[in-house]
Formats: sequence, structure tokens, C-alpha cells
Amino acid sequence: MRADTPPRSRRHPVGELLSLLRFSAGSGHIWLDEQRMLLLHARAFAELRKELLDSLGIERARGLLVRMGFASGLRDGEVAVRERRAGMRAEDAFMLGPRLHSIEGIVSVQKTQLEFDIATRQFYGEFLWENSWECEAHVADFGYGEDPQCWSQIGYASGYTTAFMGRMVVFKEVECTSMGDSRCRIVGQPAEDWHDDHYLDYFRQHHVAENLIEFNLGLQHIRRLQPRREYDQKLVGVSPGFRAAFELMRSAVDSAITVLLLGETGVGKEVFARWLHDNGPRARQPFIAVNCAAIPADLMEAELFGVEKGAYTGAHHARAGRFERAHGGTLFLDEVGDLPLAAQVKLLRVLQTGEVERLGAEQPIKVDVRIVAATNVNLQQAMQAGRFRTDLFYRLNTFPISIPPLRERTADIPALVARFVEKYSALYGKKLRGLTDKAARDVQKHAWPGNIRELENVIERAVLLAPDHGDIEASHLWMSPPGTPDGSGLDAKGQVGAPAEAAGEGSELDALCQRVLEQNIDIASLERRLMQTAMQRAKGNLSQAARLLGITRPQLAYRLKKEGLPAS
Repeated sequence: MRADTPPRSRRHPVGELLSLLRFSAGSGHIWLDEQRMLLLHARAFAELRKELLDSLGIERARGLLVRMGFASGLRDGEVAVRERRAGMRAEDAFMLGPRLHSIEGIVSVQKTQLEFDIATRQFYGEFLWENSWECEAHVADFGYGEDPQCWSQIGYASGYTTAFMGRMVVFKEVECTSMGDSRCRIVGQPAEDWHDDHYLDYFRQHHVAENLIEFNLGLQHIRRLQPRREYDQKLVGVSPGFRAAFELMRSAVDSAITVLLLGETGVGKEVFARWLHDNGPRARQPFIAVNCAAIPADLMEAELFGVEKGAYTGAHHARAGRFERAHGGTLFLDEVGDLPLAAQVKLLRVLQTGEVERLGAEQPIKVDVRIVAATNVNLQQAMQAGRFRTDLFYRLNTFPISIPPLRERTADIPALVARFVEKYSALYGKKLRGLTDKAARDVQKHAWPGNIRELENVIERAVLLAPDHGDIEASHLWMSPPGTPDGSGLDAKGQVGAPAEAAGEGSELDALCQRVLEQNIDIASLERRLMQTAMQRAKGNLSQAARLLGITRPQLAYRLKKEGLPAS
């Protein structure tokens, strides 16, 4: 051992793991210690997984994938055992497996609880999984379902821990993004502690080929492969937050109870309100929506309650207000927290009596209206500030429903994206294959401060920019933020920041600019030659050439056309 090399027991576990992982492009090998590894396309694995499901059925395919993962985990567990025996701290040695899964692109692993004793062979562990390729593959092929789907990964975790502990340890997935959860969660303990023979059967060897003749793809198997149905054509969602809001709304749909929808701007409050109307007993009657924040305060009463002829200068005709127009149906009061105090008093009276008085009228008019209100204002704070009446709040707050923001509904994003791609592809007369893997990752990782409204606008723009019969690329979604290496605003660690080579690139760019100026090369000639060189390097592929130049495909196509250069 070199004098400047720290002892193995003190080496950082990530560095220890990377030292075991070697790439040899010349010989075509990837090695983990002395085990050969493979780097294959996730989509290819997904196709194999789908073929197994279609051919073998859920139970047999699940068992096969679990046992394949288990065998892989056993081998990696043996590597971890050797590292532990060579002096690495026990927990660091154990975490080599989860870190390896992250390096391999399988899943990102976060430890929440880990307790084990090598001497007594006792084990208990809980981990969170994010960005599981197996979940993504299953949802893409079969949609969301009622059961967890990280089968090969569960097998790997179980096999790895079994090898490490020297006894059979089995993990279960208790939450899974394929069921609409925000992330996957697994729990591991000795096999016998589960008291679940059916589940443990997935880890036992089976002779699949001998049973294929007896296997019959019947109607029950076909039904079990179907994705869980979306709640409605207009409402898309499988996440726990969405399901909770939807179930509350569904319980109120057949009544006339006043509903207050709460949530940030852009979460889809009007879509929820329309669903309540369209699926209730008033569906054949009017649905009238009014944005309380968009109507000037001096016109609010006339808009809501109507006006009689001659009530004020310019009132040449009697006019019904929104309440009368919604008679028998639903009145949706959006942004009700912005109502002027004078209108709040009259609204409260209407809710109490069921009667409206037009401006200038002497007799009230009876109305039968269901009220659905919505706001992104904190009404509790508005009451304390004197901007909202307490009695009106309690009248509107009869049945509150909180709609979660999109950042808490990440499981719903793929379905929403598919809906918007379909909608705007039809509008703009295009046929698109969908989002590339990178574009899908960027959409999933974005914070979406504008919620579903922002997502819809981004997808509409992307559909417009994407080539017909092609893919929506990350460059179609948004313009690349400055100082980001891949156009997503994320660096290699998934964080916002500049490339690691930024400092070196600056000096090189300065030197290049100096040479351009010294040789009297004008900007137009330089840009023209850059585009030609990029197209040559990309072998005529417009999208690849645009990526080399750091611009979007439509931008490159426009510039080539402007310069009279071929676009292929």
C-alpha cells in the first residue's frame, strides 16, 4: 500500500465502489470487481418485461423477475461481504448495493431506517426509492394499478441483503409510484417475520417451462393487465392527493351543498367545479362561471344580481345577473376571496334567503342555484385583515376541498402530458410519438409553480415546435437557461448550476474570439460555417445539429432556410 493511500476502512464508500467498477471499451467489458456487467437500454429491458407479462401472465412473470433480481443481488452482496471483511465499516459496506443501483441507473435509494447485527444476524431496514426504471416502464406499458411493480428491484434488494447477512432476508414494497404514490418505499426483514407464504413463494425456484402448457391467457388475465381506469375523461389523476380530493368531491356530487375549492392558481379548480356540475342532477341546467377578480368593483353587484331599467344612468334595459342566468344549475364563483365587501353582504343574503334583488328593483326574485366557490387566497388571513366577512366564510366553507399543487401530484404528470399532447396534436394537425426520455425527465423534475395551467401551456408550445411524426424533445419544452450543461437547468447531479468545465471554457472562448477578430471573419460568415459544420458532423440530422449548436430544431431550420442552406 502506498504511504499516501488511506487505509481501506477509512476510504469513502462511494470511492470504494467506483474503484470496483471498471469500463474497458477496447475489450467490450464492464467489470464490477470480477463480475461482468452490462449496460443496456432501459426500453429494451422494458420490452422484455412486457413480453414476459404478456406470455406468462402476472404471477409467473413476477416470480421470474423477482428471482432474476435475487440472483443478481446475491452476486453483488458477495462483493459487499468481501469489502466488509477487508476492513470497511459494516454499514458502509452494506450501502454499496444501494449506491450501485443508483450508479447503474436502476433507482435512487435513500435510507430511512437500518438496523442490523452481523453476529446475531438480525436485520430490519426501510428505504425510499425514487426514479425507478421498472415503475416507469410498467406505467408506460400498462398504466397505473393497484399493486407495486418494482419486482426485479425487490428481488435484488432481497438477494443482496440475504448474501450480506448470511440468512434469508426479504423486502416488500409498501408504496409504489406505479400505484400513484409519490415515491416507492420498501421494508426488509427476515423472511419468516413476514408470515406470508404466498409472497415468499415468489422467491422460490419454479420450473416455468413445465407449466406453460397448462397456462391459459383467459379473460381474467387480460383484465388484470388493464390499467386502473382514470376517474373521468376530464379529470386525470392517480396520486394520493388527487384521489383524496376527488373522493370528497364525488361524495358531494348528488347534493346541493355549497362547495369551496381551495388551492393555488392553476391547479384546475374550474375543471373540478365543472365536473361537479356535469355529473350531478343539475347537469342539464346552466353552468355559469364568474371570475370575481376580473370584474371591476363598481360593476360587481350588477353582474351578479342584475339591474332594472333606469336603475342608474346608462341602464337602458333590464338585465338578469349571473344568479338568475344560473337558475336551476350551478354558479361558479372563482377567486371569491377578491369580492368587494359590499358584494359580500349581498352574496351572504342570497345564500341565506335564496333570493336576489336586481339593482333598482323593488321585489326580490327567487333563484335555485348551487354555489361552487373557489379561491387561492387564505381566507383566514383575509378575515383577520378585515377583507373578508366571517359570516360569509362560514357559509361558503360548508364543504371545503383542497386541491393539491402539481408538485405534490408528480404521479399524475405523465397522464396529464399524454392528455395535452393528444389535445394539441389534434388542434395543430400533428401526429407525435410523445416525449423523449430526457424531455419526460425534465417535465417530471420541474417545480411547476404555475401548476397544471403552466404544464398545459408548455406542452402546447412543445407540440407546436415538434416535427410532425417525431418526438417532443427537451428543447421544445422551454428555452435552455443560461449556464446549464444539458438545457434542463440541471447539472450532472440533478441540481441547478453551471458545468464543471465552465472556468476552462471561458478562457478557450476568449482565445477563439481573438482569432476570429484577428482574421477579420464577419459574424454572418461565422454563423453560416458553424451551421454547415454542425450539419456535417450530425450527418444531416437536424435535431442533432441543433443540439450541437445549443439552439432548438425550429431555430436551426429557420436559419438554414434564411441562408439558403439545405436542411438535411
